[in-house]
Amino acid sequence: MGGNGAGLSLMRQEIAQQPAALRATIGALLPRRAEVTALAARTGSVLFIARGTSDNAAVYGSYLIQAHAGRLTALAAPSIATTYRARVDLDGVLAVALSQSGRTAEIVETLQWAGACGARTLAITNGGESSPLAQAASVTLCTQAGVERAVPATKTFTTQLAALAVLVLALGAQLDAGELRAVPDTVESLLAEPAGLEPIVSALAEVGGVVVSGRGMAYAAALELALKLKEACYLRAMGLSYADLLHGPIAVVDADTPAILVAADSGPTLAGTVDLARRVTGAGARAFGIGGGAALAGACTAALAGPALPEWLAPIGLIVPGQLVSEALARRLGINPDSPRGLTKVTQTD
Repeated sequence: MGGNGAGLSLMRQEIAQQPAALRATIGALLPRRAEVTALAARTGSVLFIARGTSDNAAVYGSYLIQAHAGRLTALAAPSIATTYRARVDLDGVLAVALSQSGRTAEIVETLQWAGACGARTLAITNGGESSPLAQAASVTLCTQAGVERAVPATKTFTTQLAALAVLVLALGAQLDAGELRAVPDTVESLLAEPAGLEPIVSALAEVGGVVVSGRGMAYAAALELALKLKEACYLRAMGLSYADLLHGPIAVVDADTPAILVAADSGPTLAGTVDLARRVTGAGARAFGIGGGAALAGACTAALAGPALPEWLAPIGLIVPGQLVSEALARRLGINPDSPRGLTKVTQTD
C-alpha cells in the first residue's frame, strides 16, 4: 500500500509528521502577527477563498473569527470571479485565500480578482513564497508542513488550521497564544496512544455510507473527516452540522448508516452533540464519537479520545483520530490510501 520499508502508507507517515509540522508552522507564523494586523487595518470583514480540504479549513476560520474577533466572514464562490467575471465592491474586506499547493489557478485568479475589487489580500499556503498564490497576495503565511506525497491532505490541513489560529490572534482575538504553542504536544499525545480504532474501523468496513456531524468549531473537522472517508475509502460520507442534520437528513441514519459525531471536550455545542448521540442510538443506529470527553463517549456506541485543547483549537486535534480511522479503513478495504482513484494532488477547476 505504498509507504516505506516498514509497510506504512505515505498517508500514515504524514499523519505522524503533524506534531513537527505544527511546531514549525506555529513557530514561523506567530512572530508575524503584527504584519497581518497592519494588513487588516481598516478592514471589517473577511472573505475566504478556497476549495476542497482548504474550504473545510476556511469553515474553521469563519467560526473562529466571528466568535472571537467579532468580524463578519463569508466563503467566496470562486465562479463569481472566474466564470461570471462579476465586479463586487470589496472595499474594507480582507480576502484570505487558502491553497496547499499555491498552484490552483482558480484560487489564484479569485484572489487577484478580490484585490482588483478593493480587498486587502492574504494567502495561506504550503507552496512557499514563490508559488503563484503567494505572488498574488500582499502578505503570505507559509505553512511548514514539508512535502506531502499522499493525495489525501493531512499535515497540510492541520497546519492551515494553525495558520488560521494565528490569523484570529492578529485580528485582535483575546485568546492565549500559549495555548496554540501547546497544540503540537497534544497532537503528539493523541498519536502516541491511538486506542479504540479497531471497533470503529470494523463497523465502517461493513457499511456503504455514514453521516459525520459536528457544530461550531468542530464542524470543520466533521466536514474534513467526511471528505477523507469519501476520497480515501470511497465511502458515501455526508458531512453536516448537527443543526442541519436535525432538519431532515437524520432520517438517513439507521442500522445500516451510522453517525460519527465530533465535538470538543468543552464549549457551547457539546451538550447538543451528546443529545444527538442519544437520539441516534435510541433509534437503533450506531453513533461513534470523536472527542467530547466522557459525556459524548458515554452516549455513543464507541468513541475515540479527542485532544485536551480549548474549544477554539480543538479542531486541529479532532481531525487526527479521524485521519487514523480513514487510513486504517482504506487499508482494511484493500484501497491504497496514498493514491485514491481519479484524484491528483493539485485539482484544477475548469
